[in-house]
Amino acid sequence: MYQEERLGLIMDFLKNHNRISVEQICTLFDVSRDTARRDLVRLEEEKSIVRTRGGAILPSVHDEVKNYTNRLNTVTEEKKIIGNKAASLIFPGDRVILDASTTVQACAEQMENIDCTIITNSINQAEVLSSKPEINIQLLGGTLQKEHRFLYGSTVLEKLSKYHVDKVFIGVVGISENGLTIAHEEDGLVKRKMIQQAKQVIVLADHTKLGRTGFFCFADLQDIDLLITDNTPPKEFRELLRKNNVELLTANFEEGDE
Repeated sequence: MYQEERLGLIMDFLKNHNRISVEQICTLFDVSRDTARRDLVRLEEEKSIVRTRGGAILPSVHDEVKNYTNRLNTVTEEKKIIGNKAASLIFPGDRVILDASTTVQACAEQMENIDCTIITNSINQAEVLSSKPEINIQLLGGTLQKEHRFLYGSTVLEKLSKYHVDKVFIGVVGISENGLTIAHEEDGLVKRKMIQQAKQVIVLADHTKLGRTGFFCFADLQDIDLLITDNTPPKEFRELLRKNNVELLTANFEEGDE
């Protein structure tokens, strides 16, 4: 077997198993340890792997978090459906916190013009809701994160501590066994405080966020009351939600036990 063919097969194995040892290469391809090491050196030079003691793993892949405007331009139909379901849970008289995520903005856009109070650190959410005269808007003042269009800092946290609300709607970069994660710590600290001030914590996340872990963890799964998503999650993920007493709603219908 030529080296090029073997390298391709090693990469296929890594994609399926995440890691490979020198001994496995020797066994799978009937080659010596020296040949196996040369293969790994070649793959490392091509930046296809990260060598470890006795083998190799795939390099980490970090998705770029686009700025808010770019993310708005790519708001998917799934996010709109999730936003519509979330908006249906806001009733007259409710006091609600909305965070600064694009999925939560999809909720704001589809809210009824009803007598309720919305507290937010998002200048976009405030602008969207300003066209609905019955809604009372409390915009949290603080330092503006210009790229992602949210307000943060000690003044936001201090003001939030004064509010006690019925519901909070939170967006995430990832939700997994590692909890709720986001790309920016300053955003995460605000979300954490929002969660503390609400009777009911509702997370909005499309299927691409499930099982994913971002940079900064701002809450544990047990801090959530309800997750709204667009597709039925895998059985393992549903079991993870059950263990942490998280109710599940999928777009257009409520998911029951299977």
